[in-house]
Amino acid sequence: MQRIESHASHGGIQDVWQHESAVLDCTMRLGVYLPPQAQQGRCPVLYWLSGLTCSEQNFITKAGAQRYAAEHGLILVTPDTSPRGADVADAQAYDLGQGAGFYLNATQAPWAAHYRMHDYVAQELPALIEAQFPATDARGISGHSMGGHGALVLALRNPGRYRSVSAFAPIVAPSRVPWGEKAFAAYLGEDRAAWREWDASELVAGASERLPLLVDQGEGDEFLASQLQPERLRAACEAAGHPLRLRMRAGYDHSYYFIASFIGEHVAHHAAALRG
Repeated sequence: MQRIESHASHGGIQDVWQHESAVLDCTMRLGVYLPPQAQQGRCPVLYWLSGLTCSEQNFITKAGAQRYAAEHGLILVTPDTSPRGADVADAQAYDLGQGAGFYLNATQAPWAAHYRMHDYVAQELPALIEAQFPATDARGISGHSMGGHGALVLALRNPGRYRSVSAFAPIVAPSRVPWGEKAFAAYLGEDRAAWREWDASELVAGASERLPLLVDQGEGDEFLASQLQPERLRAACEAAGHPLRLRMRAGYDHSYYFIASFIGEHVAHHAAALRG
C-alpha cells in the first residue's frame, strides 16, 4: 500500500491510500481515518460506501464524520465507488461505468473483467484493513444513495460479517427504478431473476440474520419518488418481520448537507453495536 495523503483530524489521522486490487485488477484508492484510540490499541471499523459519481474524497471531505469517529473510537474506511483506470470499461453516462459500480459482481462483458465491487468490499478490503491497520474484525457498514444500496445488500448477503448497518437515501429497490434497471441490465444481463440477488427489498424476505436496518431519508430529496422509494423497503421488512427504523426527515434533500446533519447519529448507532 502507498499513502498518498495524510491530514491530522480531531486528534487522529485522515489518510488516503492506494493499492493494487487482485479482485478488481486495477489500482484502487481508499480513505482510512484512524481515531486517536488507534494509537493505544485495535479499534472496530465502519465502512462507508459513497454514491454515484463519487470517489473516496466526497465523504472524507464533506460529511464531518471524523469528529464522531474520534469520539467513539472507530476506524472509518471509505473505498472508491468503482474500479478505475485506462483499461477499465467505462460509459459516457454518469450512472454507468467508472464512478457507478453499484457494489455488485458483474457477469456481462465488458464489465465482468473488473466490476466486482461486492467481493472487493466484502472480502479483499477487510482482509487488507485488518492486516495493515490496528483494526479488529468488528465491522459496520453504511452508505449513501447507490452506496446505501450497497451497504444494505452487503449486510443482507453476508450474514455474520457485519454487526451493524445503516444508510442515507438508499436505492432500496434497484431492480424496479431507472438507475438500477440501467445498471443491472448492463452489468448482469436481461434476466431479471438475477437482479433480485442485488436488491435489498427482495433480499430481506430470505435473510437468515435479522440485523436491524437504520435508514434516514430526506422528504425533500429530488430522487425520492423516482429512484429511491423507501416505502418498498418498509413493505418488504413488514412482510418479512425484519427490523427497520426508517426516519423521514422533513426538508432535507439528497446532498451532503443531509448526511452531515445526521452522520453523528449513525456513527453512534454503529459504535453501540461494534463496541457493545
